[in-house]
Amino acid sequence: MSGKATFERLYNAIIAGDRNEVAQGVGDALKEGIMPSDIIEEGMSPGMKEVGERFARYEIYLPEMMMAAEAWESAMQILEPKLLESGGERKKMGRVVLGTVKGDVHSVGKNIVGAMFKMNGFEVFDLGVDVAASAFVTKAEEVGADIIAASALMSTTIPQQKSIIEHLEARGVRGKYRVLVGGGSTTQEWADSIGADGYGRTAGDAVILALKAVAQR
Repeated sequence: MSGKATFERLYNAIIAGDRNEVAQGVGDALKEGIMPSDIIEEGMSPGMKEVGERFARYEIYLPEMMMAAEAWESAMQILEPKLLESGGERKKMGRVVLGTVKGDVHSVGKNIVGAMFKMNGFEVFDLGVDVAASAFVTKAEEVGADIIAASALMSTTIPQQKSIIEHLEARGVRGKYRVLVGGGSTTQEWADSIGADGYGRTAGDAVILALKAVAQR
């Protein structure tokens, strides 16, 4: 099977939320000698992006989205050890506290961003979904994070991103962390208006911003 066909197989399996097919596809791709990073970026991530877009357009609903997320996780259980092997004992670039904000159960974009952070050498503390603003700050303080990355898919939940910054300011620790925001309802204008340190339209954007942030420490 060609690389293109393999990526298409993974793309379709992710959209279908077929855990077994995704896991089998990943295993076959590795046997073909395809790099773990390429499996994620060329096959799985486009599928997850499509799932997120369909969910935002109300073409699919939470059960379908969660099935896709579970298929993604089953693949990452196979791929994450391979990513670590390929990266060797490289130094961690920094620590990221990641999560989807309170009132939002969207995990697709967050999971892609988390995988990309890990691929680029970051240690990721994924708080999951429906995370209170105070929990982001508490975890960042606990683990000595460099970056707080908060995702919000819905327009009704983006104020929670602002709340994270307000909690940091209230605790007097705003200057310790770079706050990155993203998700379907966020924009550069919104990020600027709340005083965030960066807006990532894509997972790749988020990684670039994170790398710049730790380089400026």
